[in-house]
Amino acid sequence: MGRILVPACAAILCVVLWACAAAPPIWNPLPGMPKVSDRDDIYSADRPGNLSAVVRNYPPRVYVPNSRSNTVSVIDPATYQVIDQFRVGALPQHVTPSYDLKTLWVLNDEGNSLTRVDPSTGKPVGTIFVKDPYNMYYTPDGKYAIVVAEQLQHLNFFDTSNMDLYIGLIVPCKGVDHMDFSADGRYLIASCEFDTALIKVDLPQQRVVGRLKLEPHGMPQDVKLSPDGSVFYVADMEAGGVHLIDGDELREIGFLRTGKGTHGLYVSRDSRVLYASNRDEGSVSLIDFASRKVADKWQLPGKASPDMGGVSADGKVLWLSGRYHSEVYAIDTASGKLLARIPVGREPHGLCVYPQPGRYSLGHTGIFR
Repeated sequence: MGRILVPACAAILCVVLWACAAAPPIWNPLPGMPKVSDRDDIYSADRPGNLSAVVRNYPPRVYVPNSRSNTVSVIDPATYQVIDQFRVGALPQHVTPSYDLKTLWVLNDEGNSLTRVDPSTGKPVGTIFVKDPYNMYYTPDGKYAIVVAEQLQHLNFFDTSNMDLYIGLIVPCKGVDHMDFSADGRYLIASCEFDTALIKVDLPQQRVVGRLKLEPHGMPQDVKLSPDGSVFYVADMEAGGVHLIDGDELREIGFLRTGKGTHGLYVSRDSRVLYASNRDEGSVSLIDFASRKVADKWQLPGKASPDMGGVSADGKVLWLSGRYHSEVYAIDTASGKLLARIPVGREPHGLCVYPQPGRYSLGHTGIFR
């Protein structure tokens, strides 16, 4: 039997193709973004008590925007008591830490303004005009604040050095409201609440590069990236669960049923669990990142509407606003036990626990890396 001869060029091509298939994806982070210290865990800087020198001396507080009272309640987490309250613009939606951690911004949606809060004192220190600020995030390089103008269907990029508008990006996204960023910082995935869709935005070019329709129906809300950067989790109020999204390919790869009115998503301090608040049934689901399955559910006693919030600096307490019950919940993360329910103003929404561990803020109520 004769030998089969493979031309040298074909053999070389096979080796090249094999090498390309075996090689990991090229890591090409957004220029200017702080170095990712652990590629397997983008939240590795958020460990309990790992406070930046910038925030180390700030008093621990929970800042609660009361949307229908046009106020912010300030809670001392040590005593579970409201120790201060101040007025802001109309319909405050979220309290957002700045990229450099030095400022908190209250987003007054209908007031078309941002109220600056000094976290060293917990007091408001001024207001600037911004159109329709429903939510706010920061590009991973710290160059731009992205004001989410939900009603206007805009993502407005502001220069963080002076808060001047750099570019207004019109998006094909009704009800654009929440987002998170890829591990390399080069794109974001945002939810379209009234479109049952997601959009993908290229950050270096500030342009929409993809749109994904979620099936069969839904109302997507909060977005959070897995610690290893492989999956975006998207809460869905109408579908009662969480979509799993491959951001690179912009395709859905799974869905987890969690509970009625799934709304907020928060990563535990050990990066093992994602807390998902189920607003319409008064519960919190725990999603295990390793298995991508719901591992547990905590049912809050009585009537409750857990909405948005964050995890304490030591990781021991999950703080959530009670959207329809004018209260805030403090939940023990070891047992799921309700530690306190604290009366605040009408329709508390995106509360901010501050300070929190991390090197810099990507916005919302506190996405730290």
